[in-house]
Amino acid sequence: MRAFGKFLGRLLLALIVVAIAVGIWKRDNITRLLAVNSLFSEERIVQNFSHMDDLFLTLPMSRGPGPLSPLPTGAPMEMPDGFDDWIKARAVTALVVMKDGEIRHESYHLGTGPDDQRISWSVAKSFLSALFGIVVDEGAIASLDDPVTKYAPALAGGAYDGATIRNVLQMASGVTFDEDYLDFWSDINKMGRVLALGRSMDGFTESLTETEAAPGLRWQYVSIDTHVLGMVLRGATGRDVPDLMQEKILDHMGLEADPYYLSDGYETAFVLGGLNLTTRDYARFGQMILQGGEWQGKQIVPSEWIAASTAPSAPTAPGAQKYGLQWWMPSDAREGEFFARGIYGQYIYIDRPRGVMIATNGADRGFREAGVNDRNIAMFRAITATLDKETQ
Repeated sequence: MRAFGKFLGRLLLALIVVAIAVGIWKRDNITRLLAVNSLFSEERIVQNFSHMDDLFLTLPMSRGPGPLSPLPTGAPMEMPDGFDDWIKARAVTALVVMKDGEIRHESYHLGTGPDDQRISWSVAKSFLSALFGIVVDEGAIASLDDPVTKYAPALAGGAYDGATIRNVLQMASGVTFDEDYLDFWSDINKMGRVLALGRSMDGFTESLTETEAAPGLRWQYVSIDTHVLGMVLRGATGRDVPDLMQEKILDHMGLEADPYYLSDGYETAFVLGGLNLTTRDYARFGQMILQGGEWQGKQIVPSEWIAASTAPSAPTAPGAQKYGLQWWMPSDAREGEFFARGIYGQYIYIDRPRGVMIATNGADRGFREAGVNDRNIAMFRAITATLDKETQ
């Protein structure tokens, strides 16, 4: 009996040691999974959005070798009626307004500051669009009407088999994907757990098999489409997206701080929403797009691509917001009016004819409420109108 007791004691000790070892081995995964579950909580969302590198795997990039590009400051503008209420209601954390290349308003809220590097969420899709335009212009991708499987053959036989690059750029892939951020079991939240646990985003994408419409038939906002675009870029060039983004865009921007991407466990960038920059650096990118892809005397993104990608071309429903190639337009968009948009209040709004660019970050937990996006666009238009009146 005494020997059996010793055996049980040793077995229990061994199990405890194994449990501790597994706990240590999985500690980072567990920490990231807990971070996902509390990422948007009221008491932590602002802090989390400015410190995503504390919560997830990341891929560092560089601000580039050149000097800091200036953002000239003009006379402070008087903000339109309702501005202060909008800032509070929409939990805006940062706002940079530029007119004709000059900053006319810059403010930070909810305890944030200009050095915070904020998560882009889906604003990153418009960055990827710009990079895509460069790669297409350089000839690595022959045609937007090529099937995505030509460059990402691992997708053959799955939900994306038969979709063209253009279909995917326009969010008209026809793939079944539940984008409900508030449903724990939605596809978008399953994807978030894949990211948190260090699993493969490629593997997750390849596992999708269901479609709800023929490619190109109907517009449906599907974030995983943008990951497929990243797979196409990697297949076409043999290079990772951060490496391409660094060489083709970031090295020429004169940014203030080193950006970074969130990453899965296989060092594949979370290209559909994982960029992190300061708000002033988002403004630099937005101003470059407003200027037709030119920045500091250098053509970075082909102007033809910017014109094509920011014009409505996707098969959106009549009266709905319009969509181009990873860029949005209001349902009643004026010519040259478009925006990048991310969940919880991230925007780069551009009115090219009026020379206005607005970059804003937020922690708006009510972003899904009816009419919120329309009210945000209305405020951007009110700011633009206020600036436009100054020149009349």
